[in-house]
Amino acid sequence: MFRFHTSRRYALRAVAGVAAVLAAGTAIAQGYPTKPIRLLVPLAAGSTADIVSRFAGQELSKALGQPVVIENKPGAGGTIAMAELARAAPDGYTIAFASQGTLVFNQAIYAKPGYDSVKDFAPVAFVGGVSNVMIVPPASTATKPTDMVAAAKAKPGEVTFSSGGAGTSHHLSGVLFGQITGTQLVHVPYKGAPQGVQAVMAGEVAMGFFNTPTVIAQIKGGSVKPLGVTSLARSPLLPNVPTLDEQGIKGYEVNTWFGFVAPAGTPPDVVARLNTEFNRIFASAEAKEKLGPQGFDLAPPMAPAAFGKIITDDLGKWVPIVKAAGATAN
Repeated sequence: MFRFHTSRRYALRAVAGVAAVLAAGTAIAQGYPTKPIRLLVPLAAGSTADIVSRFAGQELSKALGQPVVIENKPGAGGTIAMAELARAAPDGYTIAFASQGTLVFNQAIYAKPGYDSVKDFAPVAFVGGVSNVMIVPPASTATKPTDMVAAAKAKPGEVTFSSGGAGTSHHLSGVLFGQITGTQLVHVPYKGAPQGVQAVMAGEVAMGFFNTPTVIAQIKGGSVKPLGVTSLARSPLLPNVPTLDEQGIKGYEVNTWFGFVAPAGTPPDVVARLNTEFNRIFASAEAKEKLGPQGFDLAPPMAPAAFGKIITDDLGKWVPIVKAAGATAN
């Protein structure tokens, strides 16, 4: 059995050990960074995650004086990238874009996602969020969400919707739609959001729910048809597209959030430095000019602890919803 050493000699050694660890952490933070930083992106190039990460990586590199290398690692709803982050050294040289999908939905969708969102990660910076848009192929006869409800009720288990992977907000948007409307939809996951959108464009699936920045160009170009936005308020980018709630899908709301996290145990001073830089970057005029027109709703600067509370609160909210719906990644 393990026993604590209570003698003064061991107590002094313990204090000295703690002091050494704290000093080492401070030294790391003071010299940080001295080499390139890896920024893992759990979704494909061209996705919302990729758009935000590339902007952030470029600006962070300028601020820190070191390259920020973007590594897209899509697949399995983002669990591949997040599991890799959980195994990474907690030194501030590997961080990741994280979202409601990867930190919350995956904990309910996957039996073994490969990480614990609370225990394995240190929240770094909350950035903001986006609404999704319900889209159908341009040739679809549907003109409103209730048309898809009627189709799904007429042919249970035959109406399909695509996503960028199990556990993404695209997936859970469809799950919530089916739950609220009492319909049985068929989820068709793709490797990434761009591929899922392409499936809607080509008519391979009946519909999809994708982040506004990912589909705004296709909507304006006429290659997909929007039926509604998933937020309770209309999107400034699509003022003529009603919300699902105002079209009869009462209580329907999905606004997916995102931010950046590091491995658990990353020195607090390093987390604080990254938090300061990310907050500055996303509060800048450049961020508003670059990301605002694409549909990103950027949040005011937030401390890491506040971001952590968002994660735990959302786990409490969404896990029961997903479990009740019986949604899985299988």
